[in-house]
Amino acid sequence: MSPAALPLVRIPVGVVIERRTAASAWTDFIWRAVGVLPDVPDIEAWTTLRADADGTLYYAGSAAIDLYRSETGRYRENLASGAASIWVVMSPSEGPWPYAITAVTADSAEGESFTDASANLVEPVPMPDVIRSAIERFIAEHHVEREEFVKRKRGRANLEALGRRTHGDRDE
Repeated sequence: MSPAALPLVRIPVGVVIERRTAASAWTDFIWRAVGVLPDVPDIEAWTTLRADADGTLYYAGSAAIDLYRSETGRYRENLASGAASIWVVMSPSEGPWPYAITAVTADSAEGESFTDASANLVEPVPMPDVIRSAIERFIAEHHVEREEFVKRKRGRANLEALGRRTHGDRDE
């Protein structure tokens, strides 16, 4: 892996997911990410945080939000959106729990790219303030404004200047 592909900052988080009873004949439960915790709590993955008639909240485990210098523009767009989010990606698992954490990202394009695999669960969740502050500091330190690409327009050909030949102008 090239050094440019390595994250400059890793922000550890804990992932909280919810299981609700489905009102469907095809599935028993609906699973979705509902939040990330700043830092990683000292509890086992898949610990029940709360259970009631509406559903069950689980601490699904830990992950890291990787920040890359090349993606600061996307992080800025996320923060400026008015609803800064973290995208949590869960993939089907063969283990004792139906899903495993695949990725956690502050880059909306990266998060949405995981929707290409239709079995993945991809949920944007609210970004905690402490994570927002860390991303703002990262942007302030590493963002470089890129010049906007401007496509040059070609001028129209001047047919008169091309010097059309007539039948009698042949070089012989």
